[in-house]
Amino acid sequence: MKKIVYALFVLLLAIDTFNQVAFKMAGERTAPVTFDADWLMRIVNEPWIGAIIAGYLVAFLIYMTLLRDVNIGPAFAASHLEIVAVIIFSVLFFGERLTLLQVIGCAAILGGVALLAVTEKPAERENGPPPQ
Repeated sequence: MKKIVYALFVLLLAIDTFNQVAFKMAGERTAPVTFDADWLMRIVNEPWIGAIIAGYLVAFLIYMTLLRDVNIGPAFAASHLEIVAVIIFSVLFFGERLTLLQVIGCAAILGGVALLAVTEKPAERENGPPPQ
């Protein structure tokens, strides 16, 4: 795989993690949820909301770019590494507690991504299978 593909995966992971943290920040800054005009104005004026929208647009573009060069299975699985990154970030920076079930879930995600990485065959290009 090209080095740029690895770099794009790392960038996608960073942006997806940022988006989840930004959601938490926006939620904390716009609380409580009251479903009234005041709450709606807090949402509209919250800078984190703009960052979230921009982050998701950039993540979408990166993901679509990656799908040109990698199989969808590993790309989809690798995109779920964000869950592990968010859990680690939440423990380190937000003081959240890590449960045994979360550790098992993280291990399952990491194991699944690793399994796909070593067993997935290279994608066949438009010109047919690679020469032998």
